[in-house]
Amino acid sequence: MALDATTRTETDSLGSLEIPADAYWGIHTARALENFPISMRPISVYRDLVVALAMVKQASARANKEIGVLEGSRADLIDQAAQRVIDGEFHDQFVVGVIQGGAGTSTNMNANEVITNIALEMAGRDKGDYAYLSPIDHTNRSQSTNDVYPTAIKVGLGLDLQSLLEELDLLRRAFLAKAGEFHDILKVGRTQLQDAVPMTLGQEFHGFATTLGEDYHRLKENAYLLYEINMGATAIGTGITTHPDYAPVVLRHLREISGLDLELAEDLVESTSDTGAFMSFSSSLKRNAIKLSKISNDLRLLSSGPQAGFGEINLPPRQAGSSIMPGKVNPVIPEVVNQVAFAVAGADLTVTMAVEGGQLQLNAFEPVIAHSIFQSITWMRRGMRTLRVNCVDGITANRERLGTMVGSSVGVITALTPFIGYAAAAALAKTALLTGRNVGDLVVEAGLMSRDDVDKQLSPARLSGLEASTRAIPVITATGDVDGN
Repeated sequence: MALDATTRTETDSLGSLEIPADAYWGIHTARALENFPISMRPISVYRDLVVALAMVKQASARANKEIGVLEGSRADLIDQAAQRVIDGEFHDQFVVGVIQGGAGTSTNMNANEVITNIALEMAGRDKGDYAYLSPIDHTNRSQSTNDVYPTAIKVGLGLDLQSLLEELDLLRRAFLAKAGEFHDILKVGRTQLQDAVPMTLGQEFHGFATTLGEDYHRLKENAYLLYEINMGATAIGTGITTHPDYAPVVLRHLREISGLDLELAEDLVESTSDTGAFMSFSSSLKRNAIKLSKISNDLRLLSSGPQAGFGEINLPPRQAGSSIMPGKVNPVIPEVVNQVAFAVAGADLTVTMAVEGGQLQLNAFEPVIAHSIFQSITWMRRGMRTLRVNCVDGITANRERLGTMVGSSVGVITALTPFIGYAAAAALAKTALLTGRNVGDLVVEAGLMSRDDVDKQLSPARLSGLEASTRAIPVITATGDVDGN
């Protein structure tokens, strides 16, 4: 009997607790809230993880009904309740912390209790009426945390990855558009932060687009590592408490529900204890994050100044940059992307250590693995979007400054060495550095080449390699697929 109308009494093997009457979660979730006040972030912050948990419960209900181990009416109630969670309802009831002991048992029980109580309410029953429909005996039928939880993580990551890939491709296309816009603007290329040879600003931005396109493919390839699941393994992979037909049937239903190309692991014991797929996927996220950070570094360098720095491009001004220096505007968008990359790199190390920490037939540290990877995807997706919308789309080129820098750069003389020789080119380069004079003018004055020949060899197309006497390279445009073709 509840103490008052605002609570209900629930009992487990440890005793009884009062649960808020309007809560869809129950006693197992309540104990987790007491035990794990660590992150102060509920699992509901990762929407796709909650949706994936509901998908697993729905697939299990359908499989249990099909093979005859769960009464049809109960299975249908669980199915319908899970669908409401998939559709976005009741996510605020997934309250256990993302960091928890117990290898994810608290998360699994939170899902069992919420879906059960939704189903009870749909049946016209009171929440907590577990004699009619039980979180463990019915909603968790044929399952264990040790197959539900890793499967839900993998399904959730598969769903979450789709939105990340969409943002990644949009960012790639934004850089590609700038490559087209800047295709005819010469600039000085640099190696080791020292002046090298000319290129176009378009080529530089096209390089950014290309490297992001490569990461798009690497992430998709590594995603398939997540699609091997261990449903039907139950506690350690032996399938204890399950019907022989359960595993293939639940796989079929989960494939239909999630739309993912899932497959059942050949060795369920190995699959239950091994978390290497998470490490590989986390590593591919880190690769992408580090590349984004490098691009952000370049954007900050190229826009530095505006008077005493490179000053080659202008980033959109997003906010005042100083509380003491009037007019100062900082590259805040690339800066925040840098910090996202640092966090992703740290999360990858966390995942690596958690994978290593598994023992015998189970890895107890999947909660921190899940949190680390879901956070990385979430932050990277948001970071990519703000980089695109609040920075890349609004970048402009300082054409006059770039032209002046190319005209006075001794690096352009490299293009003339096949015609005047290395020794003469080196001598004229030294003169240009000392006097600040135009390299082309010095070559003509020295009688080494005619003005027409100098102008031809120092044309933007020749200097950037778009037109070459030795070989042709593709012309950069603002269109293309993920590979930039």
